[in-house]
Amino acid sequence: MNAYDQRAFEELFDQYAKSVYNHAYRLTGDWSVAEDVVSLTFLEAWRLRERLAPDGGSLRPWLLVVATNVARNLRRARRRHQDAMARMPRDDAVPDFAEELVGQIADKERLAEVRTAIGRLRRHERDVLLLCAGAGLDYAEAAEALGIPIGTVRSRLSRARKKLELAVSRRQIDGDRGTAVRSTQESTP
Repeated sequence: MNAYDQRAFEELFDQYAKSVYNHAYRLTGDWSVAEDVVSLTFLEAWRLRERLAPDGGSLRPWLLVVATNVARNLRRARRRHQDAMARMPRDDAVPDFAEELVGQIADKERLAEVRTAIGRLRRHERDVLLLCAGAGLDYAEAAEALGIPIGTVRSRLSRARKKLELAVSRRQIDGDRGTAVRSTQESTP
């Protein structure tokens, strides 16, 4: 690696790491896993650097899609691990009361219910929702990142919002309805 490549990569990381990290946290709901997603995203960016056009504009949408794919791969690996562990013989374990106590915290329950509802969306609806409402990309940026028309982004986002409003209980939607499912682009009059 030459000094120019190293400096350019440092600038790329400094410019987009926080955005990728926030997106990764919204995808995973876990700070530690989000850090892993960021690391793997920038490793993948370094690996694919030859494919990028030097004057291709902002790399943020591309990095967020890479982060989405990395998070999906980590989730799949974690699920496979859990499935393998479930097939192993079990010892008589003492119940863990920590999970029960954490489950009583209202914010934790609320986040879990919203994440479950988001997880039940179709993949293409979830991707658009997380890029627009979660990461704050506008329709054009999300369309470019996903390689679809802007109208498709709008319709998928609309369907995702409707499904979330139906899936999440009234108690949880009241109070933050506008911020939970609206993109930053639409929240301005």
